[in-house]
Amino acid sequence: MAVRLDEIRNAAQRVAASHGLDVVDVEFAGSAKERTLRVYLEKNAEGRERLKAALAAGGDELPGASREGTLSPEQLSGITHEDCAEFSRDFGVLLDVEDLVPGGEYTLEASSPGLDRKLTRREDFKRFTGSLVKVQTFEPIRNNRHWQGRLIGVGSQVSEAGPGAPEPSITVDLGATKQNSKSRKTGVSTVEIALSNIEKAQLIPEI
Repeated sequence: MAVRLDEIRNAAQRVAASHGLDVVDVEFAGSAKERTLRVYLEKNAEGRERLKAALAAGGDELPGASREGTLSPEQLSGITHEDCAEFSRDFGVLLDVEDLVPGGEYTLEASSPGLDRKLTRREDFKRFTGSLVKVQTFEPIRNNRHWQGRLIGVGSQVSEAGPGAPEPSITVDLGATKQNSKSRKTGVSTVEIALSNIEKAQLIPEI
């Protein structure tokens, strides 16, 4: 029986919300005998605001890179081992009660998304505007599917399929990072990418 990731994600978000957390991503991987369900978590908006306040106050508990100004407070998930343990306990019970992972044993892992976290929603891209990003597209843009640079905007572009509502898109400044040969050959300094054309996107840590 197939694992229903959308249902699992919705259930994870319900449990996370009760602990003041948000779900960043959910993955299910492994063979039939060694299956792993990974849930990546971060503090919710209120919790992140408290982190920002601590940063502004020069809190000693924050990572050195944050205190030195080289790491954006938005890149801090704020997750502790206790958060992960409490979430795993409650979410594990819910998974079993609702039988959301049928078919035998599996391992549940809860952790921070890390500094190279994935970006999947428009809200993610808006939140991390100004950060370095790495993007892989489904369809090539100027014969290239791999782009990296500084995310400088989230807006919309006219669909190439014809008239209609503009598509949500991001704009990346290519001058912020070293480019691969294909990117350099395009001869452009910025690239606009429709969100619907993004296969993968993630932050590039700046420390």
